[in-house]
Amino acid sequence: MISFGLVGCGHIGMRHARLLEAHPDTLLVAVCDIRPERMSSVAGTWPDIRTSPEFKLLVKDPDIDIISICTPNGLHAPQAIEALYAGKHVLVEKPMAIRVTEADAMIRASQESGRSLFVVKQNRFNPPVQAVRQLIDQHKLGKIYTVSVNCYWNRSDAYYRQSDWKGTSAMDGGTLFTQFSHFIDILYYLFGDLDVLHAIFDNVSHPDTIEFEDTGVVNFSLRHHHALGTLHYTTSSFKQNMEGSITVFAEHATIKIGGRYLNTIAYQCTDGFDIEGLPDSGPANDYGYYEGSMSNHDKVIQNVVRSLQGKEEIMTNALDGRMVVDIIERMYAAGKKIRSV
Repeated sequence: MISFGLVGCGHIGMRHARLLEAHPDTLLVAVCDIRPERMSSVAGTWPDIRTSPEFKLLVKDPDIDIISICTPNGLHAPQAIEALYAGKHVLVEKPMAIRVTEADAMIRASQESGRSLFVVKQNRFNPPVQAVRQLIDQHKLGKIYTVSVNCYWNRSDAYYRQSDWKGTSAMDGGTLFTQFSHFIDILYYLFGDLDVLHAIFDNVSHPDTIEFEDTGVVNFSLRHHHALGTLHYTTSSFKQNMEGSITVFAEHATIKIGGRYLNTIAYQCTDGFDIEGLPDSGPANDYGYYEGSMSNHDKVIQNVVRSLQGKEEIMTNALDGRMVVDIIERMYAAGKKIRSV
């Protein structure tokens, strides 16, 4: 039995709690949150779970093997580092950090403490993503010509106003970190590292609620494939999320992983190796007034458990998590900001 402590009892923290309580090989021992009412909600649902008023007490709990971090982005690095040096393994929600220097410090803490550092990247488990990854590994696509990533979601002003950290540069970090880091991760997972050629950002519909862009266009080249690519994203889609897709144009196929959350094969024309018979993707994370990415956290936790048991490799290691932070940081560094951004 692997025992967990949980910090952050918001939407995503409660998802972790429910899945940890349901897993036969995990035990959720204690939770911590700066809001007492959130901890009371957990205690009311699961009376056997202890509540800890301070994070430093949670990480010192001798009954806990691993800390699950579900706090605002800007807290991921300091909390992970403290937990690792306290002798705990760490599972941290995306993004791993909002600065590559923080990610490096987290990896260093993992190495020096001898504890494992896992990063939540649940979209890697999406069946269409796995199917395209297999085709790439088998070299069936041939030469990669170009790649297009489209992320068209909705985040209303209410989404930001109901939070004391979302939309802030210090704790949120930017739209690429909070909304679309999963898409950057899948781009890296499928095609490797990239060079940013040009980027431009704007805040078109949230001028009074966020401190950064809500829309961006990034041109890049894939280092390992010598192929051009584009990323076009926005959180200004009218009323609801519209699309989250990655299209690859290659020598022997054109394939679009689509839907709203990279959860379908939206288009394919292949040289005799069509993707067929995929299992259904799970539902998206539904938070009532908005939707997030695919709900594959059960697979993430199962992978973490089996990794700690020595039964399989981790799907997203800390170095992969760092690469996503590095790529996003490079995109922002290369970008031209216009208007109020």
